Amino acid sequence: MYSPDQTKALQKLTTGLMEKNSQGHITDKDIESLRDALRFHEHRYYILNDPLIADFEYDQLYKALEKLETENPALRTPDSPTQRVAKELTKEFPTVSHLVPMLSLDNSYNADDLVDFDRRARELAKVDVLEYCVEPKFDGASISLIFEKDMLARGATRGNGVQGDDITTNIKQIRSIPLSAAISKYGLEQLEIRGEVLMTKQNFKKYNDQLAEQNLPPLANPRNAAAGTLRIKDPKEVSKRNLEAFLYHVSHYTQLPGKDVDPILNTHSGCLTMLWELGFRSPLKEKKVLNGIEAVIAYCHEFEQQRDDLPYEIDGMVIKVNDIHLHDVLGMTTHHPRWAIAYKFKARQATSKLRAVEFQVGRTGSVTPVAKIDPVPIGGVTVGSISLFNEEVIKDKDLMIGDTVLVERAGDVIPYIVKSLPELRTGNEQKIVFPTHCPVCGDKLEKPEEEAVWRCSNINCEAQVVERIIHFTSKDAMDIRGLGEANIRKFFALGFLKDVPGIYELPFDNIGTLEGFGKKSITNLQTAIENSKAQPIHRLIYALGIRYVGETTAKTLAHSVKHLLDLKDYSLEELQNLEDIGPKVAGSVHQFFQNPDNIATLQKLEQLGLKLKNDKKDLVTGGNLSGQTFLFTGTLPTLKRSDAEAMVETNGGKILSSVSANLTYLVAGEEAGSKLEKAKKITSIKIITEAEFLSLIHH
Repeated sequence: MYSPDQTKALQKLTTGLMEKNSQGHITDKDIESLRDALRFHEHRYYILNDPLIADFEYDQLYKALEKLETENPALRTPDSPTQRVAKELTKEFPTVSHLVPMLSLDNSYNADDLVDFDRRARELAKVDVLEYCVEPKFDGASISLIFEKDMLARGATRGNGVQGDDITTNIKQIRSIPLSAAISKYGLEQLEIRGEVLMTKQNFKKYNDQLAEQNLPPLANPRNAAAGTLRIKDPKEVSKRNLEAFLYHVSHYTQLPGKDVDPILNTHSGCLTMLWELGFRSPLKEKKVLNGIEAVIAYCHEFEQQRDDLPYEIDGMVIKVNDIHLHDVLGMTTHHPRWAIAYKFKARQATSKLRAVEFQVGRTGSVTPVAKIDPVPIGGVTVGSISLFNEEVIKDKDLMIGDTVLVERAGDVIPYIVKSLPELRTGNEQKIVFPTHCPVCGDKLEKPEEEAVWRCSNINCEAQVVERIIHFTSKDAMDIRGLGEANIRKFFALGFLKDVPGIYELPFDNIGTLEGFGKKSITNLQTAIENSKAQPIHRLIYALGIRYVGETTAKTLAHSVKHLLDLKDYSLEELQNLEDIGPKVAGSVHQFFQNPDNIATLQKLEQLGLKLKNDKKDLVTGGNLSGQTFLFTGTLPTLKRSDAEAMVETNGGKILSSVSANLTYLVAGEEAGSKLEKAKKITSIKIITEAEFLSLIHH
C-alpha cells in the first residue's frame, strides 16, 4: 500500500508530529497529518506486522488527535482512527441482505476429488489446462464488507448466506480492516468483499490464560472465539480480543460513472493484489497461481505440512479458477460455485461416546472432572481422557453419561469436548453428578464466590499430598532424579512416604527389599535427595507449590529476603511492592506464610538440612550485569535457556517474566515469537543475539 518514498515521508511526518506534540505546539491544522500518520502506523502494525514506532508513541499521537477532534468536532471524519470504538453498547444486530449470496464451497478430502473437479471445469470452460489460484482456507468467522465511495459502509456476518447480521460497529474494532479504502482509484463506486475474522493462536492462548487466572472456563477454539466476539454488544470488549481479518474475495462491484474498471479485477489473484494495495490483509503472500491440477495438489500437500507452524488456524486450501470471466461460464449450483472447491485437511474432530466422568484432586485442592470417552484418533493422537475443567462446563455443554460428543484437537491445544449431540440420545443417558465431598478424603468441598472451581480445603488430603510431593521433586523444583511420579505413588501407598519432609527420611532398608531397587539405584536415589538440600531457596519456594507462584516470581521472593521464613513478616502491601507481584499473587503468598502448618513444614525441612538462608553467592549484587534485566526468547544456538538465565543471575542481572518497559535486554534466538515483536515496539529495550549476550558476560 505504501511505497518506500511514502514510508520515508510518513515516518518523517511522524517524527515531526511527535516533536510538536511533546512541545505542546500541535494545532488543528495538524489534524489530517495526524490521521495520515496513524493510518500508516496501523497498517505497519496490523497488516505488515512490522511496526516503526512504539505503542506509547502511537498512543500519544492518538490522544493528540482525539483531543483536537473533541475541540473541533466539525473537523472529525468517519474514517478517522478515533472512530473505531463506539461510545455506547450495541443494542441489537439488524438483519441485512448481502448484495450477492454467500454460497458454501464444495468440499474435497482427497486428490481424486480435485482431479474430478478439474475435469468438469475444463469441460465446461472448453480448455485443456486451467490456471488456478490456491490459498489457505481460514478457520474463522465469515464476514462481508461493503465499501461505498471509498468509505466502509457496512459489515455483516454470513448468516444464512442470503442475509446476515449488521455488525458494522464491531467490524470497526478490527484494526486490520481499514475504515476507508481508495476503491475509486480502480474505477469502482461500490465494492462488496468477503473474508474471515479470526483470532491468532497466540492471542487465543493469551486470552485463555486470562480466563484461567479468573478461574473461568477457556474458550473452545480460535474459530468459536472469533465468531462469538463478533456478536458481543460491547465494542470496547470486542477491541480487547485483538481479532484479525483476512479479506480474500471480491463478490460484487459497481463501476464509477465515466471511469474504466481496472483490469487488475480480471483475475482472482489480481483482486488479492488490489485488496492488499487498498490496505487489507489479503492472502497475497500465502497464495500461489498454478497451471494444472497436479501442481495444485502438490501445493496443497506442501502447505498441509506447514499447518502447525502458521500463526493462525486453517483447515484446508481453497482452489479457485483464476480467470474471473470464466466464473460466469462455469456458473454455480444453488449450493456452491463450480469455479471453486475447498480441499480439506485431515480431520481434527471426531465423535465418541462419553462413558464416565472421574473427579481428580490437584495439589491445591481443586477438583477437576475428567471425561472418559471411547478412545478415538484425532490429529494423529488417540484421545481417551478429556478435562472438563469445572462444573459449569458440564452444565453449559449439557453433558450426560452415554452422550455422543463432538471432540476436537487443534494444533498443540489439548483435546476438548466441543458439544454433546442431544438429538442422538436414547433415553438411557445419566446425569453427571458433581460430588459434594472430596472423592479422596471425604471432606466437604468448598467453592469461593469469585471462583468456578470446587476445592477440598483439607491440606492433608492424600491426593493433594501426593501431587505436592510430585511437584516438589520435579526437574524445575528440587530436581530429585530417581524419585519420579510412579515411585512416589508406590512409596506413599506402602506408607514409606507421607509428606514432603518425609522425602528426606525415606526408609532405604525397606525400599531395598522392593523389586527393581538394587544397591546402585538406592545409592543414586540417596545421592539425588542429599544433593537437593543444597538447592538455592528460589527453587525451594517454587517447589512449595504456592498458588500463582512460578519460577520467576519465586526468584523475586527469594531475592527479597535473607531467610525464607522472613516472608511470614511481610504485609500484603510489602509483597505488592516487589517487582511483578500483584494483589492476587501477594494474597496467595501471604496466606501461605500465615499458615502454621506450612511454617512447621519449612522449619522441619531446615532441620533436615535444606537451605532456607540465602548464601552470599546467591545474592549477587555486583557483576557485569548488575542492575540490568534480561528475557530470553526462541531457541539459542548453543546455550540452554536455563543455563543462560543462571549466567545472568550469577553476574548480578535479573530475569523478567515478560516484555515491559522494565526490560533492558531481550536475547532473541531462532524462531523468536511474540516477545520479539512486542519488544520491537518499546524503544528502550535492546534486542541482542546470544553472541552479544556472551560478550556482555565476558566484558
